Amino acid sequence: MITIYHLAASQSERVIWLMEELELPYRLERFEREADGSAPPAYRALHPFGTAPIIRDGDQVMAESAAIVEYISRVHGGGRLSVGPDEPGYADYLQGMQLSDAIQTALFVRMAYAGGAGENSDEASEPVIVRACRRREDGYFRYLEERLSAQPYAAGERFSCADIMVLHNLTVLPHFGGRAIEDLPNTQAYVARVRERPAYQRAAAIAAGSEAPAG
Repeated sequence: MITIYHLAASQSERVIWLMEELELPYRLERFEREADGSAPPAYRALHPFGTAPIIRDGDQVMAESAAIVEYISRVHGGGRLSVGPDEPGYADYLQGMQLSDAIQTALFVRMAYAGGAGENSDEASEPVIVRACRRREDGYFRYLEERLSAQPYAAGERFSCADIMVLHNLTVLPHFGGRAIEDLPNTQAYVARVRERPAYQRAAAIAAGSEAPAG
């Protein structure tokens, strides 16, 4: 049985959601953050990365959302939420699986700049890397808005792991300085549509501690 090491308010919520979608049994071990928001030493000791999510499957301990999500879908879920190279939407699936890290990287660069130079500096005086990240971030969201004008999900007509990867960036990151989506109607409709999924709602309750896993 897979064990999910769940760090409060983290991307480990994605793995809980995936397990609920696939209706797979799992154990959940909860870890609270330190006063400064960092993961506690016991959590960081689980894997050299020290980041959330982390899972254990037998002797295998894994970190990184995209790797974990695809691994579970393929190994334990029969590939039900993956998209293969012989299926429609494969290219969009690959884009969706990578989009999360791309968006977060752009945000982290901007956050690092804000911590040093301040948010009130005008854009013309920003370092080249920050301006480049702003352009990239705009491009990522423009891509998503355009794709969602033609299809209901990140990889096409059916829900997939790519949606589990993408949604976090649209619902959580805006609270930490990430790009908001008020001007993106297709993306807003997509978020509302995905949030209606029963597995998403169960996972949110489990991650928050108001409900226990069934398995």
